Amino acid sequence: MILLVLLSGCASGRPESDPGQPHADSSGPHAGSRWRPEPGLDWQWQLSGRLDPTVDVPVYDIDGFDHDAAAVADLHDRGRKVICYLSTGAWEDFRPDAGKFPASVLGRGNGWEGERWLDIRAVDVLEPLMEARIAMCAKKGYDAVEPDNMDGYRNRTGFPLTADDQLRYNRLIARVAHRHGLAVGLKNDLDQIPQLVADFDFAVNEQCAQYGECAELSPFIEADKAVFHVEYELPVARFCADSRRLGLSSLLKKYELGVWRKAC
Repeated sequence: MILLVLLSGCASGRPESDPGQPHADSSGPHAGSRWRPEPGLDWQWQLSGRLDPTVDVPVYDIDGFDHDAAAVADLHDRGRKVICYLSTGAWEDFRPDAGKFPASVLGRGNGWEGERWLDIRAVDVLEPLMEARIAMCAKKGYDAVEPDNMDGYRNRTGFPLTADDQLRYNRLIARVAHRHGLAVGLKNDLDQIPQLVADFDFAVNEQCAQYGECAELSPFIEADKAVFHVEYELPVARFCADSRRLGLSSLLKKYELGVWRKAC
C-alpha cells in the first residue's frame, strides 16, 4: 500500500511548463475575474485623433500609451470595456521606452514609419520589456490587451523566424497578460488559430473579408470568444452578411483608425 501511494504521488506530479505548449485559458491567479468577451459585441477601434468616448458601444480599443487612467475610467463610467493596444512584435521609435530595446533585436521595417520587426526569439530581452508595457495597461485600468504584429514569422523581418518561434512568443505574451489579470486578443496570425485559440480570450482581425479568410476565425466563435473585425476597402454590403452569419463583430474603418466607423 505504501508503494502504491508513493507511485500515485509521483504520477500526479506536474512537469515543468513548456513555452511552446498551449495553456488552458482558465489558468492564472486572475482567471475567475478576467473579462471574457463573447461573440457579437459591438466595438469601436480608435488609434488616432482626439478620443471620442461617446460612441454607444460596449467595447473600445484604444492606444495604451496615448491614454491615461482617467480616460480609461471615463470609458468605464460610460459602461465600456476597454482594450489596450500595444505593439508587441515590432519596435516603434516614437514610444517612450524605445531606447530600452537593444539594436540586436531590431530587424527590417514593417511598412509603417518608425517601426521595425523584433527578433521574437530573444525572449530574455523582450519579456521584461513587454511585461512592463502590459503592467502599464493593467495599472491604468484596462480590461484587455490587443498585442499587435504577432505574425512576424510570415514576414521579411530580417530574422529566420519559424512558426514555432511565433507560437512560443505569442503564448508568452498571453501568459504575461493573464498574470496581470487582463484578457488578451490574438491579432491576425490566422494560420496559427487552431494552436492558439485556447491561449487567447478573443481575436482581432483586419481584412479577412477582403482576402476570403473570415471562416478561419471560426474556432474563436465556436469557443464562445469574440472576434473583433475591421475592413478598410470593402463596402459594408460586401462583408456584413457573411460577418453576421459567422458571428463576427465587424466594422468598416479608414486606415488611420480615427473616430469614423460604420458597423454591420
